[in-house]
Amino acid sequence: MKSVRSSSKVGVYVDVAYVYINGGSKMQYDVLREFACRDYADPMRMNAYVTYDSERAERDEVYRKGATSFHSALRDIGYKVIVKEIQWFKDESGIRYGKANADLDLAVDALLQSENLDRVLVVSGDGDFVQVVRALQNKGCRVEVVGLDNVSSKLRYESDFFISGYLIPNLIPVTIRKPDSPAWGELGSRVRGWCYWHTDQGYGFMRYLKEISAQLWQTDTRNPDSAYGTAFFHDSNLPEGIRPAGLPSRNFIFEFELIRSEKYDRLQAQDIELVSRF
Repeated sequence: MKSVRSSSKVGVYVDVAYVYINGGSKMQYDVLREFACRDYADPMRMNAYVTYDSERAERDEVYRKGATSFHSALRDIGYKVIVKEIQWFKDESGIRYGKANADLDLAVDALLQSENLDRVLVVSGDGDFVQVVRALQNKGCRVEVVGLDNVSSKLRYESDFFISGYLIPNLIPVTIRKPDSPAWGELGSRVRGWCYWHTDQGYGFMRYLKEISAQLWQTDTRNPDSAYGTAFFHDSNLPEGIRPAGLPSRNFIFEFELIRSEKYDRLQAQDIELVSRF
């Protein structure tokens, strides 16, 4: 299908601290931008909300340089970096604790800036954003959510479209990467997907996203415009702790290698690992 340039205006709002501690320490923010603009939309706003411990920075040069480098890299890609400094307090027992919640900043910015947006992508799993999602939808925006681990079920269900960041090609590096390994989606590569069909005869099928595409709604792999692929698997290859009786399920995200089955002349998933569960 020939690509047609979109006139959509998209805003990206990343809760960096939440994502970082919930599976996103190695997230590729250039890939995130590509995903947000997958239909050739214009990225009108790209905000990354980060926390910064100035006290630690004074005594820890590695931390200071690392944070500065990370912020610069985000800006190079086109993100506006909103820094929320950690404030330190003491509880009743005299124990110090830090607090730097960027939720309010993100919510206010998204609502104020939504007047000029058609689509908003919220990257977080925090259930506190449910009301923000509703407010944005009431303003006429389509709201998408990308999350990794510890994603609120209410946030998932309230969004117009939710996708686990683990499923987006190359957003999070694969767990096992061999030297000179093929690109994501090619034979011999490792990809991530979920079991969408299973039989009591001891096998099932995984569905995975082959590439970042505007046709994410087209999940039927028989359609030539579909960006998805399928691979069958034997129950014996499932990781320990996964009961076949609990499949199919979207609650489990698996990583696996794509091989060609000579017996069935089709793609097969092997070396299956559990990456995340909802």
